[in-house]
Amino acid sequence: MPETPAHAAISRYPVPALAEMPDDIRSRIEAVQEKSGFIPNVFLALAHRPDEFRAFFAYHDALMEKPSGLSQADREMIVVATSAANQCHYCVIAHGAILRIRAKNPLVADQVAVNWRKADISARQKAMLAFALKVSQNAQDIDEADFQALHEHGFSDEDAWDIAGISAFFGLSNRMANFMSMRCNDEFYMLGRVPR
Repeated sequence: MPETPAHAAISRYPVPALAEMPDDIRSRIEAVQEKSGFIPNVFLALAHRPDEFRAFFAYHDALMEKPSGLSQADREMIVVATSAANQCHYCVIAHGAILRIRAKNPLVADQVAVNWRKADISARQKAMLAFALKVSQNAQDIDEADFQALHEHGFSDEDAWDIAGISAFFGLSNRMANFMSMRCNDEFYMLGRVPR
């Protein structure tokens, strides 16, 4: 695999050293590093603004880690599809890796990122992504028919809120990652590509 140039910046903004970070932020980053074997660059880039780091990850965790009618793979699928529509390199690559792992499918993330309508996913997941993309790109046009389409696939109104929340939150994430020129970790590219 080609090496990342040594001069390649994680972000156009300064990235604090771990030792300089507030204790709670450093502890969270170290826990992620211990679990994954590396530090995803989003943690380092957002540590530039500690209060925003805390708020970002609190909302992230509330959406992505709570009990829900959406599986963890479903949630990652929403992130990949909406991030592709928003042309966010970081989130498509990083969350594509997580989707491959959570779905136990080395093909699904690339399929969803390129054209979710043609991906090998269920009709239920396609309805979910259609709603997520409408929230992402044309939320002003959401109407009762959109909720009805979800209901026909077994989604509740609370599930619709979860889909919308993930779509909207990652709209923020996509825009900030693009604005900062946040570089994706090389490690993400190969994760979950070879079935275990």
